Amino acid sequence: MAHRLLPVTLLLSTAVAATACGGDAERATQVRGTARAEVAGIGYTSAQLAQALLQQPSGYRRAGEPDWGEYGSLKAIQNASRLQREAVLDKPSCGKARPGGDVAGDVPAALVSFTGDRGLTATETLMSMSAADAEKQVNARVPPGCLRFRTRVGSTWAAHRVAEAPKGEIGEGSRTVGVATAGGGASTRTWYVVFRGRRFLATITVFGPGATRADAERLAGEALAQAGRVLS
Repeated sequence: MAHRLLPVTLLLSTAVAATACGGDAERATQVRGTARAEVAGIGYTSAQLAQALLQQPSGYRRAGEPDWGEYGSLKAIQNASRLQREAVLDKPSCGKARPGGDVAGDVPAALVSFTGDRGLTATETLMSMSAADAEKQVNARVPPGCLRFRTRVGSTWAAHRVAEAPKGEIGEGSRTVGVATAGGGASTRTWYVVFRGRRFLATITVFGPGATRADAERLAGEALAQAGRVLS
């Protein structure tokens, strides 16, 4: 089964909030994620990726233990996928967009979440991935018709406005996207950075009323440095 890495819709406030729910993965899941990398003879195991996650990023504190195993089995990814299925879009074609293609559900991965001041949450996900597949994700772009759209979860509608920066230079190439969301009497922002390193792809997501591009890219730089120290 394939899972969308960061679909253009994101479900924003709902999907990103779900990524802050990572917990301990079961041992069987860890074994599956490890086996795929070993059989392929390339990349990293989920256990190795877990060791390379951010430990204590400046301005944040860890929210629970890291989760690792196959990408599609991570609790936060499963929660986000469920919320995506429950959402209704006013532009259905945007929900079908697959920037850079899908990430296979059995890709070795690791995820950790943090909480910060002013109601911010941050999440890092590391995935073992070939350079070619990682480059597709970094090169993906939000379709012009999806820069503004609305989503409904239950009876609540939210309006979203997307801003995408030119391709960046974090790691071996990066992508930065911001989304402003208004609905249910509240406004919030989401910034995410996708960057690639040697045989891995990483995402940093910062969510909350005061989320900024600078903060997301700063955390991405810290995540890159941490991964560089651990992964070889």
